[in-house]
Amino acid sequence: MLKPGTTISNFEKIELDKSRIIEMAWEDRTTFESIKIQYGLDEPALMKLMKASLKLSSYKLWRNRIRIKSIKHEKLRVAKVTKAFCPTQYKIGR
Repeated sequence: MLKPGTTISNFEKIELDKSRIIEMAWEDRTTFESIKIQYGLDEPALMKLMKASLKLSSYKLWRNRIRIKSIKHEKLRVAKVTKAFCPTQYKIGR
């Protein structure tokens, strides 16, 4: 837990939130642009993080998955996809 008023670098923020970034990268509805806005990681940087964090087979599955999913890029999304998560995604406390 950080003390109030403590600042952290972008690198430290990425390390603290690495599991969340990986989760977002696997989610179909979360775009690369959303990850870049929140964590400052563009697609090549995200690919490096995923490759370093996942087993090789898992990384290959992820790469294949995002290659065939056009909604990972905001500009390629259909107009009806308007949010980055589905209403039932966060079930904690329900």
